[in-house]
Amino acid sequence: MKPVPAPQIGANLQRIRKEQDLTLDALAERSGVSKAMLSQIESDKVNPTVLTIWKIARGLEVELDAILKGGWEPARKFSSTHGGDVVTLDTSDKGPHIKVFSPLSMAEDLEIYQLTFDPDTALVSGPHPPRSEEFITVLSGSVTITAGEKHAELTAGDFINYHCDVDHTIANPSAEPAQIHMVVRFHRKRF
Repeated sequence: MKPVPAPQIGANLQRIRKEQDLTLDALAERSGVSKAMLSQIESDKVNPTVLTIWKIARGLEVELDAILKGGWEPARKFSSTHGGDVVTLDTSDKGPHIKVFSPLSMAEDLEIYQLTFDPDTALVSGPHPPRSEEFITVLSGSVTITAGEKHAELTAGDFINYHCDVDHTIANPSAEPAQIHMVVRFHRKRF
């Protein structure tokens, strides 16, 4: 019986990384696997664990088999969150009440929220990482947005986009409830 050839993990990894125009540093940051380990895997000096290969595949956004067997396509996403699974955060008894629609895996990449503000409540936030942005659509009521030195008053149907890498506040100073849809996009370093 002939032995089964070992997968060409190192060569497959290196080819996929180069096709995505990623440096070892960039892949190390995206995968959580050290640059030294990635280099050793690519040069077939170590036999990585399945967990290590899984982390690398996740960092490359490919299926595990792409590294094990070669040939790859970007992983196709199809994920849903049902209403009963949506996480709700309450900052205080009076709100704002925050529903988190984006999965935990998207944290500090792209986050999607629905916020409900009781009358005379606010969400006060410190700066997010550099170049992060918030995109807000007012669904009902009215809110005021302050980001650094800039200020806007918005009502139902209005939209705003701003850098949130400064102190910023979303407030409902009115006597009526308000509701907004918010997307936070974090700037990712490109290598």
